[in-house]
Amino acid sequence: MHPSQASRVQSAAPVTHYENFPVASVLCPAHLRPAVAAIYHFARTADDLADEGDASRDERLNALNAYRSDLLALTQGRPISDQWPQVFMPLADIIKRHQLPLGLLTDLLDAFEQDVRFTFEERRYANDAELLDYCRRSANPIGRLLMHLYDITDPQALAQSDQICTALQLINFWQDVSVDLPRQRWYLSTEAMQAAGVTDADLQPDSHSESARQLIAAYTDYARGTMQKGAQLCHRLPGRAGWELRLVVQGGLRILDKIEQLHFATWRTRPKLTASDVPLMLWRAVWMRPTYSADSGTR
Repeated sequence: MHPSQASRVQSAAPVTHYENFPVASVLCPAHLRPAVAAIYHFARTADDLADEGDASRDERLNALNAYRSDLLALTQGRPISDQWPQVFMPLADIIKRHQLPLGLLTDLLDAFEQDVRFTFEERRYANDAELLDYCRRSANPIGRLLMHLYDITDPQALAQSDQICTALQLINFWQDVSVDLPRQRWYLSTEAMQAAGVTDADLQPDSHSESARQLIAAYTDYARGTMQKGAQLCHRLPGRAGWELRLVVQGGLRILDKIEQLHFATWRTRPKLTASDVPLMLWRAVWMRPTYSADSGTR
């Protein structure tokens, strides 16, 4: 790292993007808040390079490649560029202090590069297995990085973290259909559309297709079930961390409620959380209870 870089402020910027869940909120343990913010901004900035603005395919891929080069330089003790100091300066300290697994960070970049290619080549996911593999790299690494910060490594907890993160990613897809389709970002798989008898015309803004409603309903039902399976992790995280995760879960579930209230027609309207949703989310978070296995009698 250049000496001039070392003198810069080494704290992550505040979270300004709209999200369905809290990020590094006051519920997050204070000693981990900078790490959570640094990880979030690393992922958010990479996602913006892939998705925002009017850059060409090659410009986006070149930017992501440069971003990856800075990440690798950072972990190898080499100088980084001056392009994203607000990301990599805070992240450098976090990687060193917490020994973050590099593979989880590069998985995120792999997913964002895939997004660029799929969008500009107008490719679609052939089936839901391909879509879930994308979630494995685009969302699940975030949860696993947080589990690393909390020093939680047992397989069951990591599986529950993956379920929550996959559900959040899927919820975001079904929330954003009206935004994504005009930009050639297709997350409804070809196989699922064909099985439901849904055509591209059924997903136009003026469509009232019952088949499209049923497809989105099935997708949201799967996301809800996946979230509910992973939600048991909330009861395993200590103190405030567990409470923040409860709100993450409830934020996702509340969006699913709003999708249902729209009769699943999210190709016409994008639901969004507002301040009026917070009291209900808090109430539901308080009343979340662990479930027990009938076979083992354990949580």
